[in-house]
Amino acid sequence: MSAGDLEGGRTARLGLYDAAALARAAEVLEEVQRRGLEVVRLSFVDQHGILRGKALAAAALASAFRSGVAMTSTLLLKDTSHRTVFPVWEGGPGIGDGRLNGAGDMLMLPDPETFRVLPWSQHNGWMLCDLRYADGGEMPFCPRSILKRSVARLAADGLRMTCGLEVEFHVHRVEDARLAHADAGMPGAPPETALLAQGYQYLTEARYDALEEAMDAIRRASQKLGLPVRSMEVEFGPSQCEMTFEPADPLSHADAMVLFRHATKEVCRRMGLHASFMSRPRLEGVVPCGWHLHQSVGDAGGRNLFAPEGDGLTPTASGWIAGLLERAEESCMLTTPTVNGYKRYQPFMLAPDRIQWGRDNKGAMIRALIAPGDAASRVENRVAEPAACPHLVFAAQIEAGRDGTARGLPAPEPVEDPYGSDAPRLPADLGAAVDAFEASDLWPAVWGADTVRWLSTIKRAEWRRYLATVSEWEQREYYGLF
Repeated sequence: MSAGDLEGGRTARLGLYDAAALARAAEVLEEVQRRGLEVVRLSFVDQHGILRGKALAAAALASAFRSGVAMTSTLLLKDTSHRTVFPVWEGGPGIGDGRLNGAGDMLMLPDPETFRVLPWSQHNGWMLCDLRYADGGEMPFCPRSILKRSVARLAADGLRMTCGLEVEFHVHRVEDARLAHADAGMPGAPPETALLAQGYQYLTEARYDALEEAMDAIRRASQKLGLPVRSMEVEFGPSQCEMTFEPADPLSHADAMVLFRHATKEVCRRMGLHASFMSRPRLEGVVPCGWHLHQSVGDAGGRNLFAPEGDGLTPTASGWIAGLLERAEESCMLTTPTVNGYKRYQPFMLAPDRIQWGRDNKGAMIRALIAPGDAASRVENRVAEPAACPHLVFAAQIEAGRDGTARGLPAPEPVEDPYGSDAPRLPADLGAAVDAFEASDLWPAVWGADTVRWLSTIKRAEWRRYLATVSEWEQREYYGLF
């Protein structure tokens, strides 16, 4: 099929695909046929950074390019237990101009530039999708589109962002997959697991060798997906791993993060393993996981505007750091979107607990790796947890940095004692983070009030569910005493 065969489709008529995208879509169709693929999985990134979508028979892919794929809109209205937290029948959810009422459909639009063949299931193709309303109108609640709009605003300023990723996670052996009928639920029972390595030997060869089979499988799958893997490292904790990625643009790396998490979990599941990007699992001796986001800003010609000529910060670096710090509390709901993630903010664990920056200091929230003559000068934001939605995290970093730079904010003095400074604390829990997010003047200005209400309503629902649950601590503390 040629691009001309797709031009008469509904998506092309609505202007959802330009000529280049139609040409690439035609190439994908030819590749699917040439490889003899049977299925193409079409996935969109939801508000939690989870991939959802449909698996199409290969013969149906041309229709997906021509007309899009209908998808239930309530998938955008669910919390992490997969409960729909907005009313969709009585009066509607109150967002989306009535177009999300009644659990109707929205439209998935496959992005042909993201096409891949699954290395662990080679009869399957895989593509990421953007979301639109059913009539083709722009969808404000699509995380990929939110990030694209933030990247476009940065480009309009004559700037572009370069990112690098460091992602920590755990890999355990499954002892009991918990697939009895009684284990189902919203959410279901988690698996019972055992360690692959005992840990506490950071970056030792012996621990890497114990994890090598799993690490090799994850690396090979990631590389075959075209993800820019740079290193595979043994972290401090039991069965704790880290992978790092070569620098790229924000959208490429946000997509890479989502695909990496999903690929890691699928590859491990087929090996009888369980990979988890939860920050601090409730397991004996566990060490929390973080997600470290390296970032720099350059001009349209590619010059790194963080690279100084002298010892101080450049104006762009100073404003960007100041913006990240000023908006850190109100963006924490995006960088640390789970109840569990706030239990990582502990002193002396190489995790931040305060809003501050330092020079090459791994206890500070912002670690500046900036030096004269270093073309790779950058900052590393260590605040995020690996379960965060990458597209929302990147978009928030861009908007906070843009705001600080545009206003000419000066970065404060760097800290040398990050766990003893008087810098403001990061939010203590998800509830405080939601309050700060809702009180911000930035997010409604750049994303719209509906998007702010959408995200905060989902997260507040999770927080209230957590507060309503009787914990093991409460049972132990009070049941025998009173």
